[in-house]
Amino acid sequence: MIEEWNKIPVFAKAIEIQQLVRNLVEAIEHTDIEFNKDIEAEMIKNNIDYLSKNTLIIPAKIAGALSSNIPYAIKMENAAIIRKAAREISTDLTGIEMHGYKDVEYLNFLRQEIEEFRVLFAEWVKSFNPWDYIIDRWGLFNPPGVNYDDHDPDDDLPNKK
Repeated sequence: MIEEWNKIPVFAKAIEIQQLVRNLVEAIEHTDIEFNKDIEAEMIKNNIDYLSKNTLIIPAKIAGALSSNIPYAIKMENAAIIRKAAREISTDLTGIEMHGYKDVEYLNFLRQEIEEFRVLFAEWVKSFNPWDYIIDRWGLFNPPGVNYDDHDPDDDLPNKK
């Protein structure tokens, strides 16, 4: 299955970013950064932890949205989580830079990779079929003209639990 996912540009880019972040984390852990206060060391550790977690979330949520039987609302929910994770990666890169990591070129390279991912991601999301949906009762990801409180005709089908 992963071989099929790797053929999808947005997934392949997510895996590339994941590896770049692993390399960055390793580099930061082997760099002597002078901190004025203990809290600064804790903050950069949190940035590193969040970077790692977010790079795990992104490909997992892409994979979760790739199935053809996943309705639009679930795909969009995954897309929102992916966007949040990618944006947090950029924020954490800034935090790492602010806390004294000096290899700014690598951080900028990773920012450029996130930007390339953003474009691939936006194109991928455009491919979602909004009319392959179930009503999102939370009201966030319904197609235009469908409301969270609309009657669902599927509720009238026999044997519906």
